Amino acid sequence: MIEIPEFIIPLIPWIRGVVGLVLVGAIFLGAMGAVWLERKLSADIQFRYGPSRVGKFGLLQLVADAIKLFTKEDVRPRNADRLLFDNAPIFMMSSVFLMLVAIPVGAVFINGVQYPLAVTEMDISVLYIEAVSAISIFGIFMIAYGSNNKYSLLGAFRNFARMVGYEVPLGITVVSVAIMTGSLNIVEIASAQGLHWNIFLQPIGFIVFFIALMADMGRLPFDQNESEEELVAGWITEYTGMRFGLGFFAEYIHMILGSFLVALLFLGGWNVPAFVANNPVLGLIAPTGFFLLKTVLVLMTIIGMRWAVPRFRIDQVVDLSWKKLLPLSLLNLVWAVGLGLYLGA
Repeated sequence: MIEIPEFIIPLIPWIRGVVGLVLVGAIFLGAMGAVWLERKLSADIQFRYGPSRVGKFGLLQLVADAIKLFTKEDVRPRNADRLLFDNAPIFMMSSVFLMLVAIPVGAVFINGVQYPLAVTEMDISVLYIEAVSAISIFGIFMIAYGSNNKYSLLGAFRNFARMVGYEVPLGITVVSVAIMTGSLNIVEIASAQGLHWNIFLQPIGFIVFFIALMADMGRLPFDQNESEEELVAGWITEYTGMRFGLGFFAEYIHMILGSFLVALLFLGGWNVPAFVANNPVLGLIAPTGFFLLKTVLVLMTIIGMRWAVPRFRIDQVVDLSWKKLLPLSLLNLVWAVGLGLYLGA
C-alpha cells in the first residue's frame, strides 16, 4: 500500500484527470506504434525488411505517413452526402475514445482506497464498453451511405451481419466473467482475479471471447467488410487524406482497446504478487508495466493471426457465430454459474 499525505487527497480528482489526458494521448501514440509493429511483424513473418528507410528501424515511417496523409487532397465524391461523408470519421474516432474513458491501465492504493488509472470509474463499465462498441457500427454505415458507393455499402452490410452475430456470444461471455466476480465494474473484475486468472477458470469463455473480439474488430480472418479482392477497400473506399487516416487510426485504437479488455477480463489485469505490490517503488511501476506487457503480447497475437489464418467467406463467418460460438458461450455461462456457486459455498 502506498501512503499519501492528507493534503494530497483533495487533489486526487485533478490528478486522475491529468492521468486520463495522458492516457488518451498515449493510446493515440500506441495506435501509431501498433501500425509500425504490424508492419515489422508482418515483414518478419514473410522474410521481408519492412519499414527500414526512414529513421532507425523505420520508426520515422509513421511520421512520414502522417505528413503524407495531411498533405493529400481531400476528395469528396460528387454524389456523396456531404454531412455524413465529412462527419462519419469523426463519429468513429469519438466512439473509440468514449470506450477509452472507462478502461483502466492500472491502479494504486492511497490510504487504503483503490484508485484506478483511468479517466473515470463506472459501476457498469463493462456494459458501457459493450454498448459504445456496438454503436461504432453506425459510424461505418454513415461512411458507407454518405459515400454513395456500392462497394462501401456492401462492406457496411457485411460488417453489420458480422457484428450482429458476434456481439451476442461476446456479451454472454462478458456476463459469465461478471457472474464469477459479482460485479459489472471492470476494475473490480480485474482486481478480484488476483493471481487466479479467468483464462484458467473459464478457458472456453476465453476462446469464445477472443474469437468474437477478433470479429468485432474486423481483423483477419473476419475482415470481409474490406476484402480487397472483392470490395476494393470496402466501407472506406472513397476516403482520402486525413479522413482516411481517422478511419484507419480508429481501427487500430479499437484493436488496442480490445487487447486491454483481454488482459483485464482474462489475464489478471495489473495484479502482481503481494511482495511486489507492497514495495514502495515496484508497487508504483510493476502493476501497470505488467498489465501493458500482457496487452502487447495480446496485440502481437492479434497481428500474427493475420498471416496465420485465411479469410473466411461471409457465410462461414455467420455459421461460426450462430452454430458454434453461441452454444459454447451458453455452455460457458452455465459453467460460470456453477463454478461461482461452488466457490461461493
